[in-house]
Amino acid sequence: MSNTMQPQPVATTLLETSRLVLRRWLPTDRDLFREINADPDVMAFFPFRRSHDESDAFLGKLNDMFSENGLGFYALELRETGEPLGFCGLTYANMPGIFPAETVEIGWRLAARYWGNGYVTEAAEALLDFAFVEKDIKAVVSFAVADNNRSTAVMKRLGMHRAAGMDFDHPRVPETHPHLKRHVVYAMTPEEWTRRNARLVEEA
Repeated sequence: MSNTMQPQPVATTLLETSRLVLRRWLPTDRDLFREINADPDVMAFFPFRRSHDESDAFLGKLNDMFSENGLGFYALELRETGEPLGFCGLTYANMPGIFPAETVEIGWRLAARYWGNGYVTEAAEALLDFAFVEKDIKAVVSFAVADNNRSTAVMKRLGMHRAAGMDFDHPRVPETHPHLKRHVVYAMTPEEWTRRNARLVEEA
């Protein structure tokens, strides 16, 4: 048997902020990913929890889901310690009949013990800048269950506008969970992003 050490996967970094690294997923993220997908608080507005096996299988696919233009749900890592916190990313909404095929959404999920520190807002700001400045994406949407006030609060902090005319009943939420079907939509354009950032500079 060979004693040669096998090389460890190298995380590919997409973006860095003052506190965070947005990168591809590593096998060492497995426990954190399991935690997120099984936590009843984190998954309170989803109709299912993932078992460890289901979570592991999905984690194995995440890096393959990144499209050629860099869209996908990236792992969030705390720069100071290197520990994974959750994820944030941009991806095609993939909801025919609800959004046009080119619609890009921004979404996130964070382990509950990291809530309340502004990490999601910080990561999402970096991703919106990436979307509009680097990738020339024409609009980004975000959506959540109507009662998910924690998530919609992030959308508001980002400066996204309420797009009530785009609200929808989520087709992948089963009829057994009617309270989770209705989703509210927020949206952002490059022009709105520019105005939002200019206003923050003026207020600083």
